[in-house]
Amino acid sequence: MKILITGATGFIGRQAVLHLRDRGHEIAVLTRDPEKAPVRLPIACPLFLWPGAEHPPPREAFEGIDAVVHLAGENILGRWTAAKKKEIIRSRVDSTQQLLAALMDLPHKPSVLVSISGVGYYGDRGETPLDESAGRGQGFFPDLCRQWEQEARNAETLGIRTVQLRTGMVLGHDGGAMRVMLPPFRLGLGGKISSGRQWLSWIHIRDLAGLILHAIKNDSVTGPVNAVSPNPVTNAEFTQTLGKALKRPTPFPVPAFALELLLGEAGRVALDSQRAVPQKALESGYAFEFPQLRAALTDICARRDHELLMEQWVSRPVDEVFAFFSDAKNLERLTPPHLSFKVLSQSTEKLQEGTRIDYKLQLHGISFHWQSLIHDWQPMTSFSDTQTRGPYKKWDHTHTFIEQDGGTLIRDHAWYRLPFGVPGDAVAYPFVKKDLEKIFGYRHARVRELLGE
Repeated sequence: MKILITGATGFIGRQAVLHLRDRGHEIAVLTRDPEKAPVRLPIACPLFLWPGAEHPPPREAFEGIDAVVHLAGENILGRWTAAKKKEIIRSRVDSTQQLLAALMDLPHKPSVLVSISGVGYYGDRGETPLDESAGRGQGFFPDLCRQWEQEARNAETLGIRTVQLRTGMVLGHDGGAMRVMLPPFRLGLGGKISSGRQWLSWIHIRDLAGLILHAIKNDSVTGPVNAVSPNPVTNAEFTQTLGKALKRPTPFPVPAFALELLLGEAGRVALDSQRAVPQKALESGYAFEFPQLRAALTDICARRDHELLMEQWVSRPVDEVFAFFSDAKNLERLTPPHLSFKVLSQSTEKLQEGTRIDYKLQLHGISFHWQSLIHDWQPMTSFSDTQTRGPYKKWDHTHTFIEQDGGTLIRDHAWYRLPFGVPGDAVAYPFVKKDLEKIFGYRHARVRELLGE
C-alpha cells in the first residue's frame, strides 16, 4: 500500500514510518519543513510541503495514496496558556479540516483515514473500566478530543473508512513522557504523583505503530479505538514498576499542589484517572507485543544510548558511492565549515578493517581531538566507525549502502551516549540533538550536490 503520513517527524511518527516501511509499504510524508525532515525521518521517502493548519495540503501528495495517517499536532506538554490552547486546537482540529477539504476534491480517494486522539476524551473517571462506548468527560481536553474526532469522522461522508486511535501514555525510548521521567528516576529521585491511586492507561510505542497498521489493514476496524495496553495500572504501580526496572528507589512523591502550581490546568489533567481498555483492538484480533507494563519498561530502560537514523538516495552506482564515503578526506567536504573539521592522520593508506583516523574539530568555540576506529568492513556494503577518543562517552556509527532503483540508498545509523552520566545527558541532550541535526542536514545537502539525488 501507499500511505501518506502527517506528523511523521514526531516521536510517534518516526516509529510509525519505520514500522510501515519495514513491512513493505510505500511511504510519503506531508511536512512543514522539507529541509530538516530528511534528518528527522528514519527513512528516505517523498516529502511534500504542508505549511500548517491554515493552508491546504498539496494535491500532488495524494496521488496513488491508499491510506492517510494523520499524526500532526502541537505538543500538549507544558502550561496551557490561552495561546497554547489555541495552538493545540488549531494544530489538531483545523489541520484535520484542511486535510478533509483536500480529500473531498480527489477523484480517487484513499480507502481509510487513521487519526490520533487520546483517552483524555473520557476525562477523570476514577476506577471505572472504559471501553470505546464510554461517554465523554468534561473540560478542555475531552472537548478537544471530541472536536478532533468529529472532524476526522467527516471523512465517512466521502466514503472513506475512519479510525480514531485514542492513545494513552505512549512509552518509548528517546522521546515522549519517558524522556522527561527517566532522568529523575535513574537518579533515584522519582516517586508517585499525589496519592498514586489514579489509573494510567499506557501503550508501548511499538504497539501503537502496530495498531496503526492493524487499523489500516482491517476493514472491520472503524470509529474510536482505545490504543492502550489491555493492562492499565495505577500511578503507584507504574512508579514501583519503573523503579524496579531501573533498580532504583522511588521515595519522592509529587504533591498534587506542586504539579498544579507548575503546570496549572495541564497539571490538574495529569491527575485524572482513566482506566481505558482496548476492547475493539482485542476483538479485531490485534496481538499486543507488550501487554504487561514490566516487560515494556524493561525494554525501554535497557536502552541507554541515543539513536540517529537517516537515509538518503542518490543516483550514483553503489561502487562509486562506497568509494566516496571510504575516502576519509571527503569527510571535510561533508562537514559544516563552522566546525573547522580536519583529518590529521590515518593509520593505513586506504580505509580498511582496523584503520584509525585522527581528526580535529571545533564546536561552540571548544576544540576537540577525535579518533575513530574502522570496523565491520564490508566492501561495497557497509562499515562502522567507533570513537576511541573524543567528546562523546560513546559514538558508534554504521554506514550502509544498498543498491536500489538504479542508484544507491545510503543509511546512517549511529548510537551515542553523552558524558557526565544522567545529569550531563539531561542538560546537554537537547542541544546535542540540534547540533547533530544541523551537521547531518548540511551533509545531506552536500551529498545531494556532490552525488546527485
